[in-house]
Amino acid sequence: MENMPRTKEQLLQTMIDVGVVAVIRAPSAEILPDIAEALIAGGVPTIEVTMTTPNAIEGIAALNKRFGERAILGVGTVMDAATASQAVAAGAQFVVSPAFDPEIVAATLKLGKISIPGAFTPTEILRATHAGADVIKVFPSTALDPGYFKDILAPLPKLRLTPTGGVDLKNAPEWIKAGAQFVGVGSALVSKEAVANKDWAGISAAARSFVDAIKKVRGNVR
Repeated sequence: MENMPRTKEQLLQTMIDVGVVAVIRAPSAEILPDIAEALIAGGVPTIEVTMTTPNAIEGIAALNKRFGERAILGVGTVMDAATASQAVAAGAQFVVSPAFDPEIVAATLKLGKISIPGAFTPTEILRATHAGADVIKVFPSTALDPGYFKDILAPLPKLRLTPTGGVDLKNAPEWIKAGAQFVGVGSALVSKEAVANKDWAGISAAARSFVDAIKKVRGNVR
């Protein structure tokens, strides 16, 4: 795979073009390189390592050293600005939170990285957007359906939204069709079973399936 462009705008556009961010909650940081290799091989170089992964910061640093030019690495489940700064120093290009914290957004933007805070209601989404967030993670999207994005984007078409929670191969195209910039996919892409069995080929195949499904629906809606 070719080296990734490195400006913030180019990285964000690549995330949008790929259409899927792999959300990894690994049992250990040691297994992250194998997961990342499998995802990249399947066409998903956009990888979010959540802070629930043991030694996540060290894991991001190791991934950055090995895949930094071929992947777009991010950190998830960030609960404070200090963690955001540490992850960026380790190589994270985007910072994801489960909720909107103005301090985390401000710290991320000051470092020149992509800010993706969580929000649920239209009010929260607008507040996060006005704070400068690049994309809003609507979470938990498990409780919603893609129609929610259609309803919000009808009067507010310039908002950039992404769903996380309950996204699978069946509904991912529907989220994109409803206006999502990209989808955040966890266990439907990197399952506990695949990781436990070291089924890297299975993870690569799942990645290809998501990329192909999103390409197909975008071809139909554009």
